[in-house]
Amino acid sequence: MRVLHVYNSHRRGGGSDNAWAATIRLSRLAGIEVEVLARSSTDIAPTLRGRIGAALSGIYSAGGAAETRRAIDRFRPDIVHTHELYPLWSPSVIRAASRMGVPVVHSCYDFRLSCPIATHFRGGAICRRCIGGREYAAILFNCRGSLSESLAYAARNAASRALGLFARHVSAYFVFSPFQQAWLTADVGVPADRVTVVPCLIETPDQPADPAAGAYIAYAGRFVPEKGVELLIEAARRTGLPVRLAGDAATHPAIRPGDPVQCVVTRSPAELAAFYRGARMLVVPSIWNETFCIVGAEAMSHAIPVVASRLGALQDLVEDGKTGLLFTPGDVQSLADQMLRLWHDPALARELGAAARAHVARSYGAGVHIARLKAGYARAMLSHGRHGAPVIDTNHRLG
Repeated sequence: MRVLHVYNSHRRGGGSDNAWAATIRLSRLAGIEVEVLARSSTDIAPTLRGRIGAALSGIYSAGGAAETRRAIDRFRPDIVHTHELYPLWSPSVIRAASRMGVPVVHSCYDFRLSCPIATHFRGGAICRRCIGGREYAAILFNCRGSLSESLAYAARNAASRALGLFARHVSAYFVFSPFQQAWLTADVGVPADRVTVVPCLIETPDQPADPAAGAYIAYAGRFVPEKGVELLIEAARRTGLPVRLAGDAATHPAIRPGDPVQCVVTRSPAELAAFYRGARMLVVPSIWNETFCIVGAEAMSHAIPVVASRLGALQDLVEDGKTGLLFTPGDVQSLADQMLRLWHDPALARELGAAARAHVARSYGAGVHIARLKAGYARAMLSHGRHGAPVIDTNHRLG
């Protein structure tokens, strides 16, 4: 099997970048012939001309489509597997591949197909205003905090929907969780038989950590509003429990003098692993619908239990009382209660951590990932062979 991967790397990297890199690496190890077409947002010039060019290419990139056609002519792939395409490729590459008779598989890492800013989060709360072809809401509410950017993001979603770039040319979709699968079918309108859950690859270390010996409560991730870090900081104040934040900054503005909270910097995967292993628990206090949670699954692989919001795909990752604990989203006291419960019960921490590690090894290992990947590819080729390019009602939903 030959697979052509196409992606646009994010300026600061992130979980999705790591996820598709792992898929490509594992594919090669499994004997799949792989070629990659990659662009990076770091290549966008920090000028007005650069920003305008990126906005236009996000709507439709003739150059990206031409480069894809040349790669198909040269490599002759069985599948074109697309990942993040904005802003330098655009969904133009999907139509280019489909029109050349190659089935396209698209991986969904976020809510990009139904939300121009990809999060369904605005003003500190979950937002669903753009669902159903109402991308203009992103302009009305200035969801990017810049009218020009909000306009550009809304325009590219509206254009892809109007042109049917996803709906008419994607044979199969890959998602990370059952929650995400439900979103894709209910809110985007993708038929269930075109969606495959391909769990993110999480490698399990040889030796588990001992959460009962953990000296702090850990958080790992970005310091952005939807991640709910302020909620965790307030819970630390109420409980007095030691919290350490490993994020994308050396400090967090919500931390006050005297808070039992400190920020740490992890410069490598090894340092991040050591950070997990020194914790009693990892807290995921998100106030938006996560599509997966790589840091949560990574901590679990070390036998560190996770305390997470009862939201989105976190409910697929953490089974309450079995592999971790869930709390009421946005409720500081609910979070504080779960933190205190696990902090003062080291036996429970060990029990949940061991079950969490077993769950990750069983559900997110290399064997599961590659088996689901190949099954999804086979389904896409079969669907394309029988019916040609897919056609879905594009009037109100899928772009």
